[in-house]
Amino acid sequence: MPEDAGGPALEPTLSEWLKARAETARHLAAGSAHTVDDGWVQRLADLLATEGSWQDQYTDLVALGSQDGRFPPSSR
Repeated sequence: MPEDAGGPALEPTLSEWLKARAETARHLAAGSAHTVDDGWVQRLADLLATEGSWQDQYTDLVALGSQDGRFPPSSR
């Protein structure tokens, strides 16, 4: 998707979204060996909120290239 100079950039958002997903996966994998406590639950909540935020930003940026400027609804 071509981008105007100074306009929104998809790559940094995608990169950060994938990073948040990897962090979430690592945390979940490590968590299975640990006792679930308030700190662990808070870290997981923070990671999942970060992933949700990056997903929203990513879909908003992808939607910029669509005809109606909106991301399509899921067919699931």
